[in-house]
Amino acid sequence: MPELPDVEGFRGVLAEHATGQCVERVDVADAGVLRGVTARQLGDALRGRCFARPQRHGKWLIAPTDGPAVLFHFGMTGSLQWLERGAPLNRYDRVTFVTGAGELRYRDMRKLQGITLAHGRDEEDRVLAGLGPDALDVTSAELDRILAGRRGAIKAVLIDQKVIAGLGNLLADEILWRAGIHPRRPARSLTAGERRALHREMRGVLRAAIRAGRVPPRPSWLTGARDRKDPRCPRCGAPLCRAQIGGRTTVWCPTHQAS
Repeated sequence: MPELPDVEGFRGVLAEHATGQCVERVDVADAGVLRGVTARQLGDALRGRCFARPQRHGKWLIAPTDGPAVLFHFGMTGSLQWLERGAPLNRYDRVTFVTGAGELRYRDMRKLQGITLAHGRDEEDRVLAGLGPDALDVTSAELDRILAGRRGAIKAVLIDQKVIAGLGNLLADEILWRAGIHPRRPARSLTAGERRALHREMRGVLRAAIRAGRVPPRPSWLTGARDRKDPRCPRCGAPLCRAQIGGRTTVWCPTHQAS
């Protein structure tokens, strides 16, 4: 599932290849990924418009033009690809933005989210309303305030996009494992030292994952061990625990993430 590092990578694709490029046409192979806009409306609104520098907030990618903005959400299986003009279509290429230099393609197998068009900042703000601060921008003091009154399990709090935008299942588990915090701990029960450790590991994991373009399945990371046949902690070798927390499969080490 695309999380903040993946979407930051998609932002890089858009920034490197499409910024300054003007849309000649929009080819919609599957309107099932369009949200609140028809294929015809999307094409009419973007034809002749040029992409500006993209931004990201959490798992959302905002692609401004000199007209409306295109907002991408990648759901479970979405991605953004840059290809040469006329390159063969992938079966999951749902929308293609054709420019003079190449084609920007929104590719998605499951179509759980998709593409929204925002005419002006007010519409953009309405689409993004309710999101918490971007996980990469959260300060230690801000994290303290966020967690102070939260009764829920810390894992559920971290993946709630209304609380902090951008963290998904893999990132949350990795961060908690590195910080030595059990995922079922009530968020408000964390000590000042644990909150500092959580913030430190959140920033470190995000930066490393952004450099890798994903949450990397390295042998030294929890992410690299969680899906093995006999998953064990990369630090101590203890068998990893697994349960549903916040509706997501959660993995942790019972040794150094004691409840």
